[in-house]
Amino acid sequence: MKNAAQIINSIQDKPQFTKLAKFKCIKKIQSIFVPALQKMIKFAYIKNDTLFFVLNHPGAKQEFDNNIQNIKSALNFHTPDECKETPIKEIKAFVTHTPDIKLDIEPKELQLYSERASGDIEVNIKDEKLRALAKSIQEIIKRHHNS
Repeated sequence: MKNAAQIINSIQDKPQFTKLAKFKCIKKIQSIFVPALQKMIKFAYIKNDTLFFVLNHPGAKQEFDNNIQNIKSALNFHTPDECKETPIKEIKAFVTHTPDIKLDIEPKELQLYSERASGDIEVNIKDEKLRALAKSIQEIIKRHHNS
């Protein structure tokens, strides 16, 4: 009897699931990177024999560009088994500035707090406009404090 891993591997070998093989290849290459760089990768895809990494920070792009030659030479020297059917001739990266959309966000309840200020302050302002403004604010505070 087959276990789950064997069933998944046999399904992935079928021609209609070639995208799963590409996904495994991308994940294998991504696992080679430093953990800090792995966290900054939003997603990756293969198009026209080019592996694109979409990064979420310009610093990650700079780090990626610094190490891209090492990555290419390592892949040319030893291609992972998952990438045998997926030809990768070029590796590129770019930064996306689109925000992550979280669909399961619940609206926050509006929290209302009771007025802690009592309005019992002395207004010693000589300018009449500022004094009138401060007095009106004081009256608003007193109304809210009493209600």
